[in-house]
Amino acid sequence: MARLETKVWLALATIYLVWGSTFMAVTVAVRDLPPFLSMGIRHLIAGSLLLAWALPRGDRAGDRIGPRQLGAAAIFGGALFLGGHGGLAWAQQTVPSGVSALLMGSIPLWVALLDRVVFGKRLHLLAGVGLVTGFLGLALLLDPFGEGHIDRSGAAVALFAGFAWAAGSLYSRGAPLPQRPIVAAGLAALCGGVLLTATATVSGELGEARFTPEALAAVAYLVVFGTLLGFSAYVWLLRAAPTSLVATYAYVNPIVAVFLGWALLGEKITLQVLAAGAAIVVSVALIVATSNRVTEPGRGLRRSTTKPVSELRPPP
Repeated sequence: MARLETKVWLALATIYLVWGSTFMAVTVAVRDLPPFLSMGIRHLIAGSLLLAWALPRGDRAGDRIGPRQLGAAAIFGGALFLGGHGGLAWAQQTVPSGVSALLMGSIPLWVALLDRVVFGKRLHLLAGVGLVTGFLGLALLLDPFGEGHIDRSGAAVALFAGFAWAAGSLYSRGAPLPQRPIVAAGLAALCGGVLLTATATVSGELGEARFTPEALAAVAYLVVFGTLLGFSAYVWLLRAAPTSLVATYAYVNPIVAVFLGWALLGEKITLQVLAAGAAIVVSVALIVATSNRVTEPGRGLRRSTTKPVSELRPPP
């Protein structure tokens, strides 16, 4: 039991630190590589490696990849990796990595809101308080009527990236994806990589790329640590630890990202960022803490069996 607890905390520390550091790696990558191209390279490699490792193992019948699975993976991967990671990388050309992490920290807020509006899942009172607090924090961070130092266009795209990630995560609940999470993630990453690379080609990014050692090292870090190591630890934790404990990454990652951006990239931490960040982190903690509490279903655009809000896909 003690050995299992040690492994759980080591795996948690891995996703806390590794996923928190991916925002910094994205900032380094997009200095020389265009955003959609850099993320396309990342997911083409990561998806191929995940599938090459996972497909020969496990339930081949349950992991069957046919037209329905490919279509679902294209939608899922398009939302998470083209809209989510592609949008985030585009935003981080002008938005600091720590601020981007806080904006992407809105994913649980979007999941809770979409769960309520689309699927009719009633929210616990504390989750409702969390939603209000979180969106107030986002408004303070964006500062639409002030003279803040944050690029609002980039921040808006980062916020949309969080929304796209949340929408894709909810779509995956009933999508005809392969049964094993690692196969589904690999297929979605590969499809997302194809969509990202196609977008990069159409937008003319191929001619703008500078394959510097720093950019290539950042992409390699995202592939090896962000996807392969981080996702493996995440999948193992979902089976070995309570979901509520695993979900704590959602509010730890932004804290790690803000600290690393300040310590290693020289990003400024203003009182505005601190106040907005605190509101967002508290709101996510409230939503995650109440996500497993059963409530009576309400009216939504669709009626569906839902999973806890905390069952989110990995962040960047």
